Amino acid sequence: MRKKLIVTVMLDSPCIPQEDPEFKKRGPSDSTEYNVIRALRWLGHSINILGVGNDVAAIVAALTERRPDVVFNLTEQFGDDRQKDSNIAALMEMMAVPFTGSGALGLTLCRSKVLCKQLLATHQLRVPGYAVLPPGAATFVPRSLKYPLVVKPVYEDGSDGISNASLVRNEAELQERAAMVHERFQQPAIAEEYIEGRELYVSVLGNGRLTVLPPRELTFGNSDNGGPVLATYRLKWDKAYQEKWKIKFGFGDLEPSVSQQVVRVCKKAYNLLQICDYGRLDLRLTEDNTVYILEANPNPNIGRDDEFAQSAAKAGIGFAALISRIMRLALRRNGAGK
Repeated sequence: MRKKLIVTVMLDSPCIPQEDPEFKKRGPSDSTEYNVIRALRWLGHSINILGVGNDVAAIVAALTERRPDVVFNLTEQFGDDRQKDSNIAALMEMMAVPFTGSGALGLTLCRSKVLCKQLLATHQLRVPGYAVLPPGAATFVPRSLKYPLVVKPVYEDGSDGISNASLVRNEAELQERAAMVHERFQQPAIAEEYIEGRELYVSVLGNGRLTVLPPRELTFGNSDNGGPVLATYRLKWDKAYQEKWKIKFGFGDLEPSVSQQVVRVCKKAYNLLQICDYGRLDLRLTEDNTVYILEANPNPNIGRDDEFAQSAAKAGIGFAALISRIMRLALRRNGAGK
């Protein structure tokens, strides 16, 4: 992208460091915000930082007073509520401000694990069997669901609310875990069948014409000796825990026919869920090469060390080029770029 742009980087207010509100210091290497802002400055763009808390008028005023060419949207919530992330996209849509990532519809479809699974299953894409467990109601799952089950909050992401205790093997464990989700997250729980198999993270880039990047794979090293079998919050972020259980993040080596199947599934899901610009599908691949979709992630983390950027690098797309490409996709989608 040769043209130098005015880019507003919109992010959650708590992510703005008080000692460096303009993100001009080096910053932590694992910070998505620092990674993206540094790349944008390296590309020569003019950067504005806009923190989002719970003030709609402040967002409107900031985008009106200095209207950007594009917003790089890194927000994940509004007013400490992740279910309202789609409202931020809806606001920019109403203001006709170009922004990166999925719009309000895509964020809404993917935010609810229930709605997402219903849509995918309707279009013959495989998802784990599941049951919804609302707060204040009897904990019940149909007999067709087979234990073990994985119990999660319906509206969270980033493995929030998922631990080894999320894998339940009987009704008593199910009731205990569902109650924890209800109390801690104040939302329904979903209990879904545990799918034995390889865990793959497949990143997709584009709109209409899609590029499916090389799949990443999470390998559970000591699962036969009582180690974790779920991508829990601790497993994803605790390096010592990863070393203890020989957890490895690498690239998935798939047979050509299986790779083609994975590509077809991910493209279909990406389009059905109205994901824009970039997204990631989390899969389980069974021993007989059946593909199950576990999660769909619009606007996934794109820090240098995250799965998306790693897959892009494997495909020959450097980090700055990736950030530039995402902005170009957003501008074209909004009719503001070529």
